[in-house]
Amino acid sequence: MDGFVRSFEYIQDYVDIHGLKIWQEEVSRIINYNMEQECNSFLRTKVHDWQSVYQSTTIPIPKFPAVDNSINFMGRLVREILRITDPKNTSYIDQMKTWYDNKTRLEVMDLKVFSRMQQSLGTYGLTGLDRLLCFMMVRELQKFLSVIERGVLRDKAWLEMFGSFMKSLNPVKGLISNPSKLYPTYMTKAAKMWPPFVTLVLKVGQMQLLRRQIANELNFSCKFDSKFLASALQNTNHALLADIEAHYQDPTKPYPKEQNPLMYEFASYLECAGICNPLNKIYITTKRLPYFSLFTFLFVISQLHKLQYLKSVGSMVLKLPKDPLDGPPFVVGVLSLLKQFHSENTDQFLALLGQYVRSMVEFAAGSGKATELPPEVTTVLSFLDDFIYYAGLPRQMIESHIPAYIFDEFKSNCQQ
Repeated sequence: MDGFVRSFEYIQDYVDIHGLKIWQEEVSRIINYNMEQECNSFLRTKVHDWQSVYQSTTIPIPKFPAVDNSINFMGRLVREILRITDPKNTSYIDQMKTWYDNKTRLEVMDLKVFSRMQQSLGTYGLTGLDRLLCFMMVRELQKFLSVIERGVLRDKAWLEMFGSFMKSLNPVKGLISNPSKLYPTYMTKAAKMWPPFVTLVLKVGQMQLLRRQIANELNFSCKFDSKFLASALQNTNHALLADIEAHYQDPTKPYPKEQNPLMYEFASYLECAGICNPLNKIYITTKRLPYFSLFTFLFVISQLHKLQYLKSVGSMVLKLPKDPLDGPPFVVGVLSLLKQFHSENTDQFLALLGQYVRSMVEFAAGSGKATELPPEVTTVLSFLDDFIYYAGLPRQMIESHIPAYIFDEFKSNCQQ
């Protein structure tokens, strides 16, 4: 591909045509068409060939028969990346931005892969992969909602269990007298509920981490190839956000109307330049679900025993090969799930985790045997540390539920 580009650049001066522009327009048309056709499998209303803005009767783009679950090369590329970085077989180390195989401990994918995709497919190719991952993520989130609404919230027994559990925890600002008995009891009752949710949360977290890497590569290439465009987009984005914030503080100030395409069109520029945070986006519309924050809390503490904090890595990794669960995709998946609901669910979720930590520390101190933080508490604190890191939240949000000295103790042990 790079050789073809250089050929077009070389020959354009001799024949007096815009060779590079022709190349970029045609390659972007081909990739956007294939991406559009691949996304059809996620849409109720399909975009047919004669409706596509990328298809042409003069220079038609050929459509080849599918050989697997994917319609074309765009789908095959995304599904191969998802297969390679499967969180049940690999471990993601955020400091290295690299995936490692759980069995061989060998590197299977790193940032260089995204750089090579940028070189071969270009900005439009990476943007297309990012959009396809969005469609896949929406489907997984919709599956999650379907499973929880049909399998959990319509079952009277589950609702009664959550109700009695919530009564045992109230008030959330208080302490549980016997946490070593209360929490395991309800974790055991709900154990058979978790397998489908674990798979869906890990898939969402995996796709979000990939989207994060794609945005990083797009942003780097934009700043490197066109620093003036990157600066203009960044400054315009800050100015627009400042105006919107000013409007919410004072409704008399101007705000873009619904008919104004500014925000919609500008958002596409920001995504192509990688000036976005996939972890803060809302992908689906949801309604209020009863006990959702309690459900998420019980789900998290039921899975954390499969993970352990590793000082050399600075994050959570799987404890046993028989329980394939990777820490970063799990944390990011839970964060993305909470982002789809009202922020009060996140606040309640953090409050419940804070109560768990305080109660376990108090219980361990009361027994007189503990000289350091219990392993259950260390794992939860590690989860919270990663949670606020990926969410971009201030540490004060955690300290409003957990005393600062407990978090400081955890941090000092991590640095030893």
